Amino acid sequence: MYIFETHLHTIEGSACSSTPGVNYIDYMKKLGYSGIIVTDHFFNGNSAVPKDLPWEKRVELYCKGYEHARAAAGDDFVVLFGIEYNFEGDEYLLYGVDKNWLLANPDIMEKDRYEVYKTVHEAGAIMIHAHPYRERDYLKAIHLTKNVCDGAEVYNASNPDYQNALGYQYAVENNMRMAAGSDIHNFGLKNMGGMGFDHPIRTIEEYVEAFMAGEGIPLYKSDALDLSAEFKPVSGNAALTNPVKEPSLEVIYH
Repeated sequence: MYIFETHLHTIEGSACSSTPGVNYIDYMKKLGYSGIIVTDHFFNGNSAVPKDLPWEKRVELYCKGYEHARAAAGDDFVVLFGIEYNFEGDEYLLYGVDKNWLLANPDIMEKDRYEVYKTVHEAGAIMIHAHPYRERDYLKAIHLTKNVCDGAEVYNASNPDYQNALGYQYAVENNMRMAAGSDIHNFGLKNMGGMGFDHPIRTIEEYVEAFMAGEGIPLYKSDALDLSAEFKPVSGNAALTNPVKEPSLEVIYH
């Protein structure tokens, strides 16, 4: 199986990460991944890019984590580009857009959810709702937007099981495609996640096509630092699929 980390942050692009893009390659290989998608926080999230720069310079700096990782990867490890895009605490993983798309859309942050979704689709890209039931002390509500995404992240290794299970239930009830990832910012994350495929993925276009065709399997790995631990299907773990409690934040549907 070819396993991809779909949710990863670098120090170059995300203010909450302390890991340079180049440092991920050997580490993720060791954990059993075939590739990664770098999804740094965009300018409307916890970005490491200064706000007082021209748009072109901001985009250039934002893409450095991905570019550094890709340059270090060689031919036997795949590094792809993505974006984590924020609205009101509800964040989305954009796959299939690139630096040129960002440069051509300097007004992207002026658009609402539906407009961003439309613009992303016009580029042949997709939009996945990241950790839909995530709760943090800085969040005021949970925003669910099934009509502006192509799937939901049902397993996020950085969130509690019950929040993942709520996301899984949400995807099942709304017949949504399912994704999984680690949301890794630094080494040492106890659990890990990803998407498993029975064929190689070499480009972000291939990833988008495979995901939209329902070919990927959401996976998780417990005790990830134990190199003998194996990735397992999220669907087979009751704690990750059956919520044991309701969310404590207000749920707002868009």
